[in-house]
Amino acid sequence: MQDTDSETAYAETAEAVLARLSVPFPNGLAAQEAAARLERYGPNALRRQKPRSALRILVHQFQGVIVALLVLATVFSLVINDIVEALAILVVLLLNGAIGFFTELRATRSMEALFSIAEVRTRVRRDGMLIEIDARDVVPGDLVVLEAGDVVTADLRLVEASGLYCDESVLTGESLPVLKGTDPLPSDAVLGDRTNMGFKGAAVTRGAGTGVVVRTGMETEIGRISQLAMEASTEPTPLERQLTRLGQRLVWLTIVLAAAIIVTGLAQGHPLTGMIQTGVALAVAAIPEGIPVVATLSLARGMWRMVQRNALISRLSSVETLGATTLILTDKTGTLTENRMSVVQLLLDGESVDLGGTVSGIEQDRLRLALKIGMLCNNAELGGSDDRRIGDPTELALLSAAREAGLSLDGAEPRLVQHAFETDSLMMATVHALPDGGVLYAVKGAPEAVIESCSEVLGADGPRPLSAGEKESWIARNASAAGKGLRGIGLAMKRSDGTQDAPYERLTLVAIACLADPLRKDVPPAIAACQSAGIRVIMLTGDHAETAARIAKDAGISEDGVVAIEGRELAGIDLEDAGEETLDRLRKASVFARVAPATKLALVSFYQREGETVAMTGDGVNDAPALKKADIGIAMGQRGTQVAREAAHMVLKDDDFATIVEAVRQGRVIFGNIRKFVVYLMSCNLSEILVVGIAVGAGLPAPLLPLQILFLNLVTDVFPALALGMGRGDGHEMRRPPRDRAEPILARREWGRIVALGAIVTLATMLAFGGALYGLRLEPGAAVTVAFVTLALGQLWNVFNMREADTHALRNDVTRNRYVWGALGLCLVLIAGALWLPGLSDVLQLPSPGVAGLLLAGAMSLLPPLLGFLVVRGVSRG
Repeated sequence: MQDTDSETAYAETAEAVLARLSVPFPNGLAAQEAAARLERYGPNALRRQKPRSALRILVHQFQGVIVALLVLATVFSLVINDIVEALAILVVLLLNGAIGFFTELRATRSMEALFSIAEVRTRVRRDGMLIEIDARDVVPGDLVVLEAGDVVTADLRLVEASGLYCDESVLTGESLPVLKGTDPLPSDAVLGDRTNMGFKGAAVTRGAGTGVVVRTGMETEIGRISQLAMEASTEPTPLERQLTRLGQRLVWLTIVLAAAIIVTGLAQGHPLTGMIQTGVALAVAAIPEGIPVVATLSLARGMWRMVQRNALISRLSSVETLGATTLILTDKTGTLTENRMSVVQLLLDGESVDLGGTVSGIEQDRLRLALKIGMLCNNAELGGSDDRRIGDPTELALLSAAREAGLSLDGAEPRLVQHAFETDSLMMATVHALPDGGVLYAVKGAPEAVIESCSEVLGADGPRPLSAGEKESWIARNASAAGKGLRGIGLAMKRSDGTQDAPYERLTLVAIACLADPLRKDVPPAIAACQSAGIRVIMLTGDHAETAARIAKDAGISEDGVVAIEGRELAGIDLEDAGEETLDRLRKASVFARVAPATKLALVSFYQREGETVAMTGDGVNDAPALKKADIGIAMGQRGTQVAREAAHMVLKDDDFATIVEAVRQGRVIFGNIRKFVVYLMSCNLSEILVVGIAVGAGLPAPLLPLQILFLNLVTDVFPALALGMGRGDGHEMRRPPRDRAEPILARREWGRIVALGAIVTLATMLAFGGALYGLRLEPGAAVTVAFVTLALGQLWNVFNMREADTHALRNDVTRNRYVWGALGLCLVLIAGALWLPGLSDVLQLPSPGVAGLLLAGAMSLLPPLLGFLVVRGVSRG
């Protein structure tokens, strides 16, 4: 139980709360004390919904239509005193349940483990250092540092706040962000009025601040109401709903067909008991009830492969959308580039200084002042090594440049106030105390915004007025650097007597720092892969148009030349009512530069109206609406804000564009696997119905007995289908156009393949059965064995017809799938056991057909793969 006095922390002064929690400010808790508190209070986590128990999964296996039919068949066998068949059906029931149990258990545990991977990080001050830790390790008394884009990870009493706004709609339902402060409040203040508190789950939308943790885990405000979330049911994905609907329709279709076969058999003079048993067996065998479980297993395995390739999917429904993606709106920095910023050039009044990645030994006053501004107006921390670096890559580059020039924050002018970066101003400012009693405003931001806010420029002889013509000249110099792929950061300053001045007025322009961020080596081939897959790539960036265009050209984003549009050209335009000329420019654009968050949202909506399935990358808090709106929102795992990650459907752990392309490929593979095993199951099931139905309708002896049908259902259905769900793809996925999202699992092409392949397996079985009866003159029992072996082997070889039409007949995804070969080997052993294992062959009524009968069955079973070759080429192309 946590400190009950924390209930009214909002009514106390910040100093009183810090003292009560024994927190030294601003250094924070010592690591040893934090570890002791973690042991005392437990992890900062909400209780999760209990995972499905193994018992619940086991019980689930004995529910549904198949179980009811098997129980009915068992009871019927007992009624007619067929004890052997009743026991055999009971064994089938138990085996069916066991296979379903282990398959579903593995799929369920895989999905549970998959969604527990995501780790939320938070920044705290401990032992006087800013460090990043797992949010589960936050303890009461920790000093948490907040910036725009963060998600508050515990209930905090704020001790510092600079223009801090929090979106608390997750807790209060209030849609507008709340301005936060640090002053104590009345003890009767309601939750929504506690403006000096930061609540777990709230999103920081603007500003910055620091808060001391007063409650963690289930003791937080949101923890107290989390039971509602734990009791909420999980909605099935569109794919799962589609598969469930398909299964339900097939259940009734199969029952109708089985009933028709029973009626036909009775009309042909077959005994009632035998036809009822056959009908029940056919219904059990033909209902593909395992489809949802195999689909979940396929999804889980495919998503694990995505995780191994640094793509974490947060929503199951996103997998089916990935394969249908037609347009990717991608950020530039860190996604297309390496995100290894370095200051390579400084533009000063009257000269440019190339730094070549190092600034050691720089002594010129203007250079040192420029680097000092970049160091002061900065929230990053270099730490002692690369793994201790915390902050934005641009700010880290500025800090590195200052350090290499011999500058240090130790002994620097202390910070008094911070004006956080805002998308409206495109600038950030910090205010520092000067030794002479005045203050220094250090400002950095987008070059155009900084230049516009300056009235002076720092020349070689000191500050002088900055004319409108010179402003244009500075903007042109920045554009020239941007054309070389460099990113510009404006640096400015002013001196004043106090901290109440408007931070972005009457500034003195000091320099423009030019930063280089090289293109990732794997981006051009990834872009080329997208283009060959029918996926268009468009760059959205806050950088200068010339910088973005150069990177886009080097990446190969546009084959017909880069068309760049600046965000200001779209400002104030309603894209829903825009003229055809504007819309045509948007359709041809490959780069959007200086885009505001609202523009990103409008562009996502525009391209969706154009019929595109849109994937979009984002990292900032203001990207969240567009990420939610996109069909696939993709957040950056390394530099993305927590708000962006929670809004997204997928998180890139390495921030690499090539990972997006691999995720799209995996999405196509997963959907293709699901489609393959559905086609396989249904073509096999159809062949069983047709074999019995044709024989009964033609007045022939039944080619399959009820127990044989049930045995085949266990052998040829389950294991090959599971193996197909494990496929890794054929390597051609990114050479095919995207799938239409409206296209069902089984489109006309797939139904054509099911009917054709089912008919071929039926033809092979009936030819073998007829050949055994009338060619080899075998007894009906031995002929049934020939039909049984032909159907069993024919269905196994049918798995090779599940390849794509544009792949090699012998070298493809199916033949390279080791699980397929394992499944075939296991099934062959089981079939051999059915033929020659004493006791089992008697129960299944499979007398030996002799060598000639087995050779006939083996030869006829080769018809499905041989004729299937034509089906794959013909039906799939059609």
